[in-house]
Amino acid sequence: MTLIEMLENSARNYPKKKTLIFGKRKVSYRELADQVNRLNYGLIRLGIKKDEKIAILLRNCPEYIVSYFAIVRARGIVIPLNFMLKEDELKYILDDASVSTIITSSEFMDAINRLKLRLEGLRQIIVIGEKTPGTIDFSKLMSEPSPSAAGAGEPLTGERFLGLRPDNVAAILYTSGTTGRPKGVMLTHRNLISNVTASLKGIGFTRKDRFLCLLPMFHSFAWTVCVLVPVYIGATISIAGSVKPFGKVIRNIIKNRITVFVGIPPMYNVLSNIPVPRILVSRLLRMINPLRLCVSGAASLPVEVLKKFEAKFRLPLLEGYGLTEASPVVSINPQRKRKPGSVGLPLAGVEVKVVDEDGNQLPANREGELLVKGENVMKGYYKLPMATEKTIKKGWLHTGDIVKIDDDGYIYIVDRKKDMIIVRGLNVYPREIEEVLYLNTKIAEAAVVGIKDKLKGEAPKAYVTLKKGKNIKEAELIRFLRERLASYKIPRTIEFRDSLPKTSTGKILKRALKQDMRP
Repeated sequence: MTLIEMLENSARNYPKKKTLIFGKRKVSYRELADQVNRLNYGLIRLGIKKDEKIAILLRNCPEYIVSYFAIVRARGIVIPLNFMLKEDELKYILDDASVSTIITSSEFMDAINRLKLRLEGLRQIIVIGEKTPGTIDFSKLMSEPSPSAAGAGEPLTGERFLGLRPDNVAAILYTSGTTGRPKGVMLTHRNLISNVTASLKGIGFTRKDRFLCLLPMFHSFAWTVCVLVPVYIGATISIAGSVKPFGKVIRNIIKNRITVFVGIPPMYNVLSNIPVPRILVSRLLRMINPLRLCVSGAASLPVEVLKKFEAKFRLPLLEGYGLTEASPVVSINPQRKRKPGSVGLPLAGVEVKVVDEDGNQLPANREGELLVKGENVMKGYYKLPMATEKTIKKGWLHTGDIVKIDDDGYIYIVDRKKDMIIVRGLNVYPREIEEVLYLNTKIAEAAVVGIKDKLKGEAPKAYVTLKKGKNIKEAELIRFLRERLASYKIPRTIEFRDSLPKTSTGKILKRALKQDMRP
């Protein structure tokens, strides 16, 4: 199956059902399929060829979803762009991917106009909203009906989709670049759909669910779980244009009767600290909204945050694990038997194992690097065959994450291999220190990195932010840690900050903290 067949199946089976809700706009499955067909035809008229790279630079909106499916239907390859990137960062991706066309909005036109002067290959700019000279109007591109629009109940065949096949690359997602230049992760239709079907089995979503798409669609976690999963099963997606103001998000949850909330750890941290009695909160939720399930991904969820959130809202919070190279979901804590601190069991069809430095498989409860195998594993890195060979060996994706798997098969993330700190020959994993810092009721956020030490080789350094109105001195916090950690794990220094640098998906950007320490 391809992504287009997936969409057309839902459009045929649930034609009148609402697919998308965006403010006052509502789009049914039949309307979505028609809009995709129209834009596909418009792209073909523009001369889009097979495997041509087309970028999307938009905030969350219905046009994002229409554009993605239309590009794929035209046999092009989607390049989702992070709208928070700076101009030079965008230039690198557009240049590396040889993007010929970009779909964007008037909001980003100043940057795009400057970029066009620096990019020889960027020949067409399609704009949503205010018309800009020298660009193509998105709405006019969709004004003509597609001669290939599917009729109700018409059978789907490979020929109908111009030779589109499951092993064709659908999108190239560029990694955040926290360890150097971004790498383009090539994901095929098969990669994405296999991850969708496995996620459905592992989490238990249904056609009656209503998903809130709050995280940015350019991120693999948001796209797979908040867009592809509901489209596959014929569920409804309520699109939030932004996380802020959070009060507007809450109103969206209530008004559109959201049943599935997908977020990242910082969101659950904020919610768990809202100064409202937990009994009152849980009663209100049951009275005014059918929210039944919360999912956390994209970063490690501190156990303390998980416990506080569930105690306050009386809702199951399922922590999952994944990476873009795996489309992205690898594992999820099943509702039937969750283990706090674990990222759960691998999805159906996904194999995992833990290996040592020499590649030897380790027994249960031993720490080592996590390897992943399955149809969800990427085709490779775009134009980087050596990096691909280093990352995928004999079909196994080397994640670079240090984990342990218990006797029941549950995965526990210890840390990123590259973040490990070696203190006097002993391994220290930052997350262990961060988990203890989060136990302190005055700490809002925490990050630990390694710094050079003449005597120890390396030593941990902690960066923390405090909750509003709270105060604590470094010596007091050190004492707090000493009561809970071995002496060699205690940070040499603790730096207090008003905020910590983050990626667009909410991960604390440790690379930026390390750069701050350079002379």
